[in-house]
Amino acid sequence: MGSITKEKSYMKVKPAKRTESVQEYYFSQKLRQIDLMRKAGSDIINLGIGSPDQPPSENTIAALSEEASKPSSHGYQSYNGIPALRKAFAGWYKKYFNVELDPESEILPLIGSKEGIMHISLAFVNQGDEVLVPNPGYPTYSSVTKLVGGKIRYYDLDENNGWIPDLQKLEKTSLKKVKLMWINYPNMPTGAKGSAELFEKLVAFALRHEILLCNDNPYSFILNNDYQSLLAVKGAREIALELNSLSKSHNMPGWRIGMVAGDREYINSILKVKSNMDSGMFRALQAAATEALSNPPSWYENINNVYQRRRKIVEEIMDTLGCRFDKSQSGLFVWGKIPEYIPDCESFVENILNKAHVFITPGFIFGSNGSRYIRISLCADEKILNECKTRILNNSILIK
Repeated sequence: MGSITKEKSYMKVKPAKRTESVQEYYFSQKLRQIDLMRKAGSDIINLGIGSPDQPPSENTIAALSEEASKPSSHGYQSYNGIPALRKAFAGWYKKYFNVELDPESEILPLIGSKEGIMHISLAFVNQGDEVLVPNPGYPTYSSVTKLVGGKIRYYDLDENNGWIPDLQKLEKTSLKKVKLMWINYPNMPTGAKGSAELFEKLVAFALRHEILLCNDNPYSFILNNDYQSLLAVKGAREIALELNSLSKSHNMPGWRIGMVAGDREYINSILKVKSNMDSGMFRALQAAATEALSNPPSWYENINNVYQRRRKIVEEIMDTLGCRFDKSQSGLFVWGKIPEYIPDCESFVENILNKAHVFITPGFIFGSNGSRYIRISLCADEKILNECKTRILNNSILIK
């Protein structure tokens, strides 16, 4: 008889403990559910994600093609971006934000501003340092803080206070361990706009407590013509950084092109991290971004005319759902408060998804202060938005 060889079993290598502090991104899970519903035959319309569906300018695409056709464009690029792109970002900030930036030392191009959130956190947050994170706010601020070993300190944003930080309330607490504070104006998810007065107060607060103040600023050009930069405030360079992105403003979400701006010492610290994590952005993308930043004001106006027409329909959807909202919001979304008799926003959006086959973002994913809100994206054409309104009307979404 032949011998029987017993197969040895092996234990799988355990992931790092830091992975236990975060969960899969909500939209990653939700897109999987939507995909399964579509495979089962349901025609799902996704109004959840803010991925611009209009194209970049024609000259941007032409610049990409022209540069990509050059044999010399395909090698590794410098870690701090080509000079033309840094100069273009500087010109853009001067033209629209009235902020002078040295393209040689105060601007660092990024593979999307989301990358910048990680780089900034790695560069400045030590194990146990506290980070002020808005509630509601972009979930990545929290997840990245956890991954780098920081401690989250949520600060409240409230509709009754115009969705701005209550600095007096914060100063009644100990801020000795706070290293960094995330702000985001124009705000996502609420659509609240920033102001020079707000930024002046925030910079003064950060200077008093030696807190690095980081403004995530990708929504300035969407349904907004009051362009505000944190770096325009006197003294901001001493204590502040600002992220920006071409994803929303120039219809280039999949291109992954962003930037961080600030004092050269801060930029050098971020570059230390970044240079150990990537090998530079494809040169053709940088050339195209350089061209995009030269788009005339009329280009932004035309894009916003489309968004304005769409927002009227989305506001009608909000009305149909019995939600209350602020018509002065800016950005790619409409943020609305659900009716009082609805138990919670998660069950509300699941009801809409299952009955009307329309996916809307529940506000709870942005923090506990978003639990009575929903967010609807403007990144769908008018025909699709009208179809969503019809489906909601026809499927008795508001039956108690």
